[in-house]
Amino acid sequence: MRVPPMNSRFLDACRRRPTDVRPVWFMRQAGRYMKQYRDLRAKHSILEICKRPDLAAQVTLQPVEILDVDAAIIFADLLLPVEPMGLKLSFVAGEGPLIENPVRTTHDVDSLSISNTDDLGYVGESIQLVSRALAGKTPVIGFVGAPFTVASYMVEGGASRHFLNVKKLMYNDETLWRRLMGKLVDVLGPFAIMQVAAGARAIQVFDSWVGALGADDYVRYVAPYSRALIERIRSAGVPVIHFGTGAGGFFRELHAAGGDVMGVDWRLNIDQAWMDISYRSAIQGNLDPAALFAPLPEIKAKVHELLKRTGTRPGHIFNLGHGILPETPVDHVKAVVQMVREFKP
Repeated sequence: MRVPPMNSRFLDACRRRPTDVRPVWFMRQAGRYMKQYRDLRAKHSILEICKRPDLAAQVTLQPVEILDVDAAIIFADLLLPVEPMGLKLSFVAGEGPLIENPVRTTHDVDSLSISNTDDLGYVGESIQLVSRALAGKTPVIGFVGAPFTVASYMVEGGASRHFLNVKKLMYNDETLWRRLMGKLVDVLGPFAIMQVAAGARAIQVFDSWVGALGADDYVRYVAPYSRALIERIRSAGVPVIHFGTGAGGFFRELHAAGGDVMGVDWRLNIDQAWMDISYRSAIQGNLDPAALFAPLPEIKAKVHELLKRTGTRPGHIFNLGHGILPETPVDHVKAVVQMVREFKP
């Protein structure tokens, strides 16, 4: 697959090439903090928006128009692939995603399908609509969940505090665990590559729950599968952003699993994190999402401090250290974009 060239400061930064100003986009930039999104959610469920390309494209484009960011990230959910695998997914108000038939036994893993990824074609259609609307001016980012995070949801049945079920499976039946993770790579890889074929110019791999692990467990049970997934995606010719939440204790090991760009959460000093990987990848992040609730002068001080920490080395993409929080003032998000654009090192 040959991805055509595109002029973009975001894509240049992914490749550690110099840019005129620092590129900026925000995780969860399409979401509940925007009135336009809330109005749409009043009429449609999350799954309905995801599965209707016209609605997903509309939600994806809103922040690009309102905020003037350097990339659009497709509106989807990292758990969408569990449905064609045979699991029943719903979203419960106030609780988040729920899987009615979690994966706990050998039979459960054996029953998971890896051959129905075409059922996710609606995400590709959404990307095509967004790409056409942006007409080459702004790149579209596709995304997938990392194998560990998707496996955690599948085994726990939803969000978890202690990840006890997934860790019990990992420790008590390593062979079964590896079969589950292998199946996930076989689903998530083609899903990501389909997004590239539809027009995504980069793919972010979200390992939202990886911080539940220690370094040794990550290296033994998880890293081989993250690495396999990232290598598959890179074979499609686009940069991969690898973002792990709460992984400060093993950031080097996370980087060793791959990524043209490493996403950093707000708990780490971004300059130290970049130095720890010897600047071998670009870096993305990492303003605390809660900082967007501060007065504008305080936000400006934090934005400038972050930009000074990353210096003039090519390859920094400004972002938050996690997704935008629901009640965030839109004017503050817009102001951050301008602060980044106007910053002179």
